[in-house]
Amino acid sequence: MSGVETDLIAAVATPPGQGGVGIVRLSGQGALEIARKLCGGVSLTPRTAQFANLVDGDELIDEGLVIAFPAPRSFTGEDVVEFQCHGSPVVLQRLLDSVCRCGARIARPGEFSERAFLNGKIDLAQAEAIADLIASASVQASRAALRSLKGEFSARVTTVFDALTMLRVLVEASIDFPEEEEDFLAEHNISDQLCELRGQVDRLIEQARQGIRQQAGFTLALLGLPNAGKSSLLNALSGEDTAIVTDIPGTTRDLLKVDLVIEGLPIRLIDTAGLRDTSDRVETAGVERAKSQAEIADIVVMVLDATRDLASQRQEVLRFVAMESSDGRLLEVFNKADLVASPSCADGQIWLSARTGFGIDTLKCAIAAFAGFKAGEAPFTARARHVAALVEARQSLDRAMAQVGPVHGTEILAEELKAAHDDLGEILGKVSPDELLGKIFSEFCIGK
Repeated sequence: MSGVETDLIAAVATPPGQGGVGIVRLSGQGALEIARKLCGGVSLTPRTAQFANLVDGDELIDEGLVIAFPAPRSFTGEDVVEFQCHGSPVVLQRLLDSVCRCGARIARPGEFSERAFLNGKIDLAQAEAIADLIASASVQASRAALRSLKGEFSARVTTVFDALTMLRVLVEASIDFPEEEEDFLAEHNISDQLCELRGQVDRLIEQARQGIRQQAGFTLALLGLPNAGKSSLLNALSGEDTAIVTDIPGTTRDLLKVDLVIEGLPIRLIDTAGLRDTSDRVETAGVERAKSQAEIADIVVMVLDATRDLASQRQEVLRFVAMESSDGRLLEVFNKADLVASPSCADGQIWLSARTGFGIDTLKCAIAAFAGFKAGEAPFTARARHVAALVEARQSLDRAMAQVGPVHGTEILAEELKAAHDDLGEILGKVSPDELLGKIFSEFCIGK
């Protein structure tokens, strides 16, 4: 993957299944020639949708539109052609087979985006934003992914990257002229510049983490004793009668999952069986699944019945699951507040009624805050690898700052600045091992 392949690739770019319109996309050397052949010799006007009969030799496959994007003004930077025809899987496969018989090969997952990156049309962070935009689970997440695709995240990283480039030039110059070293570094306020850059990296780390939360979301498990109101709470949060609600203990026996968005944060909400000792084998299996879910969920909401003794309920729930009351994933809520004459709401406590809706909005805000998510939209989407690279860069800057002063090692300073520079370069793809690129693009859908 170290070089740019120029052979012709093809793929169906629309999702599997039937649809009104389907798209077959080509990119690489020979794309325009093959398009003219499949369109019966139609003269192609760049970047213009043209009606054509799509043929395989003398046989008509379909009729539709063809759009040609000659290099370099295309997504991949190569000659690109898109055929838009009826969205029948049979028609699309026939068209794809015809293209391959003309010399194309089936594209690997993400190969179109990979070529766009390798040809300098987008950087690596923008390429990843394409996948994030496709997978976005909320309006806020799609907007953040689009901002990353437009280069907002890359621009902020590039600002620090370029500033580090200038710092490295100054430090390397001081090494080349050691007799000027002290005055040279002091004159250019190296220490102040490093402090400013570290602050910028800190802000990027926080924003990137916010972007990850908004894109990836969280799993949230509702846990509690039978009849605490877990299923009623799931219905209240989802706004639908998803779970069966009765006053019979043990109604919920399996995991019930609902995907929703809370305060802009994608959440997979999971209702679990009530925790209790039982001889019913089916219910026992449900309790075991509840315990397992509590171990892997990002957030566990312990639902307590406000009409019963809270301390004993809490103790009973914790008897079943491998958690402590101080576990950073555990959030307590007191349900059935409408049945309590005068609830003693201490600071930080969440009282609600899943039946009446009282306190539900408060719980939603608390869930987002508990997850470390700030209300509103993240400035851009990001990946865990971005945060890891930014943290490494910050640590290198910390070590670099320690080398500035009356007693310092300029060579060590230069090495730490280079390390931080390389870390930021990995985000943009300026410094990217082939195996990293392979892993990133293999996660894309075929045709993109």
